[in-house]
Amino acid sequence: MREIVTRLWPEIDWIQDSDLREKVIQTWIKALERSPLTADDLTRIPFTLLVPNCPITFMEHKRCVVHIARDSALAMQNFMRRALPIDLDTVIAGAILADVGKLLEYELGPDGKSRQSERGEALRHPFTGVALALECSVPDAVCHVIATHAAEGDLVKRSTEAFIVHHADFMAFLPFKNSKNIQVKS
Repeated sequence: MREIVTRLWPEIDWIQDSDLREKVIQTWIKALERSPLTADDLTRIPFTLLVPNCPITFMEHKRCVVHIARDSALAMQNFMRRALPIDLDTVIAGAILADVGKLLEYELGPDGKSRQSERGEALRHPFTGVALALECSVPDAVCHVIATHAAEGDLVKRSTEAFIVHHADFMAFLPFKNSKNIQVKS
């Protein structure tokens, strides 16, 4: 299972702290073990159920978010380090784990299409993601990023790292809400 996770997530190697890197891997392993989805499903299913016929897969979206978050954090460190410290490992780990709960929120229906599971109707992915991460002893700072990356975090004072991941996630989501932005090329 470890090889599957590291194949899905080459960006895990960007996490400098080896203990945190291992906890991120273990969280993904636990999610895959409990999920009705397979790793291969993640490369085929749409990243969101909120965009009809979404042409971007879960893993395309997720990896894009990690890259946007890391690049944004590096730019912010470059220009604002003096006043705004940023823990890059927390940003990367939080971005990799932000949607891990979707593995418990989504399932494939009889028609083979993604849909929200019964659990997903009761508990959206920020909640199940934090639960999985806590089971694997992921630090609170990273769990905070998972918990606050989506709309559920709008009533919480987000950390700098959480703001970065939140905005990276929405940068890679909101343009799809306007169907005029979408072009599907083969």
